[in-house]
Amino acid sequence: MSLAPRAVLVHRTTEYEELLARHGTHGQAAFFLSARGRSVEAVRERHERVCRALAEVAGAVPLSWRQTRVERADLDRFLFGPEDVVVVVGQDGLVANAAKYLTGQPVIGIDADPGRNAGVLVRHRAAQARRLLPYAAGAGATVDELTMVEAVTDDAQRLLALNEIYVGPPGHQTARYTLGLDGPKDRPGRGPEPGQTEESEPQASSGVLVGTGTGATGWLRSLWEQRSSALALPAPADSRLAWFVREAWPSPTTGTSRVEGLLDTGQSLRLTVESDRLVAFGDGVESDALHLTWGQTVRLAAAEARLRLVG
Repeated sequence: MSLAPRAVLVHRTTEYEELLARHGTHGQAAFFLSARGRSVEAVRERHERVCRALAEVAGAVPLSWRQTRVERADLDRFLFGPEDVVVVVGQDGLVANAAKYLTGQPVIGIDADPGRNAGVLVRHRAAQARRLLPYAAGAGATVDELTMVEAVTDDAQRLLALNEIYVGPPGHQTARYTLGLDGPKDRPGRGPEPGQTEESEPQASSGVLVGTGTGATGWLRSLWEQRSSALALPAPADSRLAWFVREAWPSPTTGTSRVEGLLDTGQSLRLTVESDRLVAFGDGVESDALHLTWGQTVRLAAAEARLRLVG
């Protein structure tokens, strides 16, 4: 007999809860903020909106279902099941945080604080959960399959991300590496013409960013706009990826001829480390990083896994 669906409510600790954990009481937190010209009441109001949204979603779960909650900090230790319907209650970024731990489960994004979030991934309100939960568990649910990016090292370590993966120094040092492309060649205008040999380039920079169409609304876009790039950034469901080198430095031994591009299906960006230590992390979560050392190679490409976001 198959298991009943399980609603997994993903949330994160609120600012107010963090303040109480640090200062002990509401009064002490209020004093701390007032000394800096801020009001604790605004922070508590946002906390209460999140709590109400979580309670409303929990109350909308069908009685025949199971349900559980997982906080963002515990995602890497939580075991998702194939029968789960994942309900992310919070910000757009929380959907990205959860995406890397999923294997095809449908995801419903609930905006816990409307007006403060862009709503790209948290597209729904808590009041819609009663309708969306059984719909998402059904065979005919319509979902957007969003492309993800993965980094795979030569010793088989793997990292997934929904928005982008950054490879660079863990601090403010310079990253040194050799950059190249594997798979089908770049299209004309972004690298060698078809049939030419792909050459790797030694580089010194502050890091490399490889991202998806979903990430093209955030960090990728800021780099794209900063350099007035002519690249056509991919859409969220597009299988292409965009990549940028941050602040590449020309020298007698390092070049700057390959600082941006698109990765088509079957292509990967290859980076061989020439520094004591580099890190690769996804979606801004530095605590869950790959640690790369001299001579190690990491390849970045579109992942086979996709995020199934209920529209």
